[in-house]
Amino acid sequence: MAKGSTTVSEPTYFILASLLDGPLHGHAIIKQTLELSENRVRLPVGTLYGALDRLAANGLIAVDREEVVEGRPRRYFVLTDRGRTLVGAEALRMQQAASVVTARILRPGSAFS
Repeated sequence: MAKGSTTVSEPTYFILASLLDGPLHGHAIIKQTLELSENRVRLPVGTLYGALDRLAANGLIAVDREEVVEGRPRRYFVLTDRGRTLVGAEALRMQQAASVVTARILRPGSAFS
């Protein structure tokens, strides 16, 4: 998501969606994003952390906590109210856009019915 933009890319959408149920660390976000997107969105670690930094800078997520696991720092991220609002609005926007097409496809006499 570009700074100041309301457009949400598919990876950004699924990163935000992965955090709807609560805080997750990076590896868990990668796994959840892959699952939610039905294997379409594969996030390399470097790409994920770049996206997380941008989302945090835009106030859509925040660091919930940090802990050390097996000697390595692990940061957990959480949606902010702004992030929750954005991902919800994006879901509604996509649903409305899809309904325009599906209504036309299912219309009697269309090439698809």
